[in-house]
Amino acid sequence: MEQDSTVGQDAQAVTFETLESYVRARAQELIQEVLEAEVTELLGRGKSQRRSEVDAPPGYRNGHGKPRQLTLGSGTISVRRPRVRGLEERFESRVLPLFVRRSQEVGELLPELYLHGLAEGDFDLALRGLLGDEAALSAGTVARLKSKWQAELSAWQSRSLEQLEVVYLWVDGVYVKAGLEDRKAGAFGGDCGAQ
Repeated sequence: MEQDSTVGQDAQAVTFETLESYVRARAQELIQEVLEAEVTELLGRGKSQRRSEVDAPPGYRNGHGKPRQLTLGSGTISVRRPRVRGLEERFESRVLPLFVRRSQEVGELLPELYLHGLAEGDFDLALRGLLGDEAALSAGTVARLKSKWQAELSAWQSRSLEQLEVVYLWVDGVYVKAGLEDRKAGAFGGDCGAQ
């Protein structure tokens, strides 16, 4: 009974001003639960449970790694990856792979911001404003991303178009009417308009 009233009080404490932090905290709890469930599925048993069979899958939980910042579209949260020991291969999470610091959506947002004119030095300020103080990118990271995007652009520009079937061709041009017609006609040795 007390538990229900505590949940009710927690929901009542949420206001418009605290909505962002509330959502971020719930997202953090959810991701942490998913990470723990992934380890439970891998080992075939819950936390603090012993192996029930002799030939049960090997491995055991070994605490958590250091807190790690993960930038999502709703902001930056801190998560701790569970550690697993005693396996034949190193455990790599499908939910939170090694060295990943931002979600795929945030990763796709960065080149779009750059293409729309956000300067290299402005990424830090823009991401802090949108995704929280922990979401800032270092200048080295932005430079590395920029060189990667330039390599992708040069590969795209040098690709072969022989396999493509062109349905239509669009040509754009500018016609300047500034008295150049007379000089053009004179260059050919005659007046184009005379009969």
